[in-house]
Amino acid sequence: MPEKPAETPKSPKPRERMLDARSLRGLAHPLRIRILASLRHDGPSTASQLAERLGESSGSTSYHLRQLSAHGFVEDAPERGKGRERWWKAQDEGTMLDESLLDDDPATRGAADLFRHEIATIHTQEMSTWLGTAHDWSPEWRRGSDLSDFTLRLTAEQSAEVIQKLHDVLNSYRDLPPAEGAETVRFHTHALPRRSGN
Repeated sequence: MPEKPAETPKSPKPRERMLDARSLRGLAHPLRIRILASLRHDGPSTASQLAERLGESSGSTSYHLRQLSAHGFVEDAPERGKGRERWWKAQDEGTMLDESLLDDDPATRGAADLFRHEIATIHTQEMSTWLGTAHDWSPEWRRGSDLSDFTLRLTAEQSAEVIQKLHDVLNSYRDLPPAEGAETVRFHTHALPRRSGN
């Protein structure tokens, strides 16, 4: 009897938070989105460190950290705290937007629009930073970067399938053991339907 082939292990999924109407409205502020992104990308921080990194006052970052905490996006990082300074960390690795919220009441739709525009702004800033500093990186890292676009003729279902496959590939690299020369690499995926002539 032939041996059954070993099953390919499923790629680990990141701990993602699905936004509901309430949490979306709690997150939908440009500074809150930037604070949360910073905690996810750079690790636990204090309000003062975030203020310096983001060019804001520590009073402002403290206020928005408390709002993020009230909506369950951030929590204390007591293992980092020393003395009176309070450290914060992100509770999740990512955020997902339920597309049905775009059909909700005007306030929720407005919050969803603000959230998506702010994410697009962050992506644009990250690409601009890379383009402005690429000469500081080695030729190997310049070859290991990408700025591409593709145009395909797909149905909505096929597009969703491609998106899921891309996410699965990226997540399969999430928990690789540390390797010499490894850096944090940001991948942006944008899948945007476009009507002919637009």
